[in-house]
Formats: sequence, C-alpha cells, structure tokens
Amino acid sequence: MKLAVDSSALAKRYIQEAGSDKLETLLQNASELALCIIVVPEIVSGLNRRMREGFLAVADYRAAKRQLLADVRDATILQITPAVVSRSLRLLENGNLRAMDALHVACALEWRSDLFVTADSRQSLAAGNAGLRTEYLGNE
Repeated sequence: MKLAVDSSALAKRYIQEAGSDKLETLLQNASELALCIIVVPEIVSGLNRRMREGFLAVADYRAAKRQLLADVRDATILQITPAVVSRSLRLLENGNLRAMDALHVACALEWRSDLFVTADSRQSLAAGNAGLRTEYLGNE
C-alpha cells in the first residue's frame, strides 16, 4: 500500500497520543511511505513549541528529532512541483484548508497514494473530496 502521511499524523509517532497506535499499524503495513517535503520543518516546529511550553524535555526533543530524521531517510520525499502548486490552488479554492495542508493533499494526489493519513479533520474532508482514500487519526 502506498501511504502518504501528513505532519499532524506523523507527529503521533514522536509524541504518544490518541491515534499513535493506529499510525504505527499503518506504517508497518505500508509498502511505500511518502511525505511532503514540509513534514520535517512542521514537526520540528511542533516539537520545539512543546519543549518551549514545558511539555517536552530537551532530551526527549532530541530523541524525537533523531527518530524523525531517521524515518525520513526511508521515505519518498514529495517535492513541491508546479503540478503540486496547481493542485493546491484548486484545493484552497474548493475547501476550507490552510496552505500547508493543501500542499500535503496535493502531494498525495500527485503521487497517487492509496491512503492519505491525517489528524486534521478539515484536511481529511478535503482529501476525501479530492478523491483520496483517507484515514483520520484526529484528536481535534
């Protein structure tokens, strides 16, 4: 199964919360994993925010970042191409999405993923409306 995972879902690999176990199962069952190029900065930003707010120790931040970088080495990194930008514009015009969320969905569409995983309800709805099979791991 070609699995595309957005930042909100992949972050559950590094911070245990609702949906983390389901994500692990999906990752284990995937034949291919693809991530939009913006995944790393988005997750590092979230980890840093948790650390600044005192919810994540420095050592845990470093371990999570190390694991993220190791995971990315084994994944297909989807680039933001002109076709992805074009798709993202259509997604933005047709749905209630933020720009980065539209880029994740557009990358998954261009890559022709079998399943798109997110923890964002608006993004899940937009991805489904765009023709992607989705798995919502939300905690919103």
